[in-house]
Amino acid sequence: MLYMTRSRLTFILLCIFFLSGCQSKRSNPERAEDSIPVNATSATKIVSGKEISLSGNIEGIKTVRLGFMVAGKVDFIASNEGEPVSKGKLLASLDPASYAIAKELADIQVNQVQDEYDRLKSMHDNNSVSESDFAKVNFGLQMAKAQQKLQAKNLADTKLYSPIDGVLLKKLCEVGEITSTGIPLLVVSDIRKIKVSAFIPENELHFIKTGQKAMVAISSLNKVYEGTVIEVGSAADAASRSFSIKIEVNNPELIIRPGMIAEVSMSSGKENNVLVIPAEALQHDFNDQSFVFVADTVKNKAFRRNIVAGRLINDRIEVISGLNENELIITGGQQKLVDGSSIVIK
Repeated sequence: MLYMTRSRLTFILLCIFFLSGCQSKRSNPERAEDSIPVNATSATKIVSGKEISLSGNIEGIKTVRLGFMVAGKVDFIASNEGEPVSKGKLLASLDPASYAIAKELADIQVNQVQDEYDRLKSMHDNNSVSESDFAKVNFGLQMAKAQQKLQAKNLADTKLYSPIDGVLLKKLCEVGEITSTGIPLLVVSDIRKIKVSAFIPENELHFIKTGQKAMVAISSLNKVYEGTVIEVGSAADAASRSFSIKIEVNNPELIIRPGMIAEVSMSSGKENNVLVIPAEALQHDFNDQSFVFVADTVKNKAFRRNIVAGRLINDRIEVISGLNENELIITGGQQKLVDGSSIVIK
């Protein structure tokens, strides 16, 4: 009986000890949370040359808009948009019937006046016709020949030839359409070299000079080309107060086409102290907001910090705003973090 009483007492004491232990674990929930191991480094300042970044539109080095010198109905177009054309190639023509008739009438008129001139000249040589009569027929022959040349030119102008080597950028008419004199119908551009047209703010204009090198990035081609500044505008745009510049780029493969967008970067030659962080520390959320995690070594926690990121300098990112020098930035393990996560720095 005594043995059973002691056994029961031991069992009760064990139950109390177990329950008190469970209660102690519930009262300290932080022990159930594991700290996330991370790598960290400080935001630092470096000396870097100031770069000027611009966005521009690509054009052919030479672009011509072609139209007929005479009116008429289009009866032939040789090429489609995007096809290469060579200098002197026939691109389009008008129905020449009416101009051919006019040229034929002019030829007849010249022959008629020429016969009369030849007859009067022999009489003039024998002093059988007055000087005034001979002068009239002479002037008449000159006018007939001038009219003949005009009609010959009009007939020739019913054909349109390419003045340069290039590609046909635009075809603004179709066969059968009636066109007037001088209306642009075809656009041909030489793209063996291209030029990037951009605008630069007036406060940065003094950094740009003709002949200066520039890097031209074309995102649609995923390529970067070296170019040269060939023009710097002398007058500001009245609305934007910016100046036009043009950068020439070689295009031997003819893969750069007019209308593409290019990002231009040029060195200003001026050095500044800039705050930078490792590129792997930068993250973006669904709204494309740039942010990093800053380590709080007192609380052993990581806190999200939105920043404004600038250019890429080697393997580091320029920070325009949102961080201070020497703040501790998490560079490894940040993919597992949320705002306020407990961390341990490795």
